[in-house]
Order: sequence, then structure tokens, then C-alpha cells
Amino acid sequence: QVQLVESGGGSVHAGGSLKLSCTSSKTTFSDNCMGWFRQAPGKEREGVAGIYTGTRDTFYADFAKGRFTISQDNAKNTIYLQMNTLKPEDSAMYYCATGCLVAGKTVIQALGLTPRRQRGQGTQVTVS
Repeated sequence: QVQLVESGGGSVHAGGSLKLSCTSSKTTFSDNCMGWFRQAPGKEREGVAGIYTGTRDTFYADFAKGRFTISQDNAKNTIYLQMNTLKPEDSAMYYCATGCLVAGKTVIQALGLTPRRQRGQGTQVTVS
């Protein structure tokens, strides 16, 4: 199982911001597809945002476009998810994931299907 360590979750009011971080090993980080998916109680998992760490190409779910920004820091083997203008419906457990290049799937679709062995423990985001 890959080692992905997330941080940055918390509770904010609607309209607020949070920045999530996910640190991995250099091997996992280099030239890989990494990203975030989320899952709220009683709801299906959904991909949020992805990034090719080799090219810095980014991908977003429709609900994330214009509000969320995924980025990376090569020196720290870390990806980030800056979330602005948060809404109550953004409340969920957010998971960092790797390996989002899956044949026949978009990056966002693949993130929503990430197997347990390719994700971190998750960080809770609550928007009230």
C-alpha cells in the first residue's frame, strides 16, 4: 500500500477556505497521476481534482472548477488542494489518491474508483 499522508481538513463556515496537503514518497510522487476524491456519508465517492506530477496538467470535477485548485511541490513530494468558496455540500471525507491513469476512464472518474491500497487515510472537511 502506498503511503499518503493527508492534512489540512477542518470545519469552516460557508464561503470559507481550506487547503489540504498530501505528502508521499518520492517514488510515488514522481511522474504519477495523483489527486483527491471525497465521500460523504450515504453518498458515492466522487473524484475532485487530479494532477500529472510530471507535466503539471490538472483535471477537475465540474463542481470544483473555479473554486478548487490542485497544485504540487516537487521538493516536498506533496500535492495540495486549495478549496475556496466552500459550500455545505462540500462536506465530506477527502482522500488523497494515486494511480489515476486508468484505461477507459477520465482522471476524475478514476479518482472516484481508487482502491483502498492507493489512497490515504483521509481528512475530514465540514462546512456549515
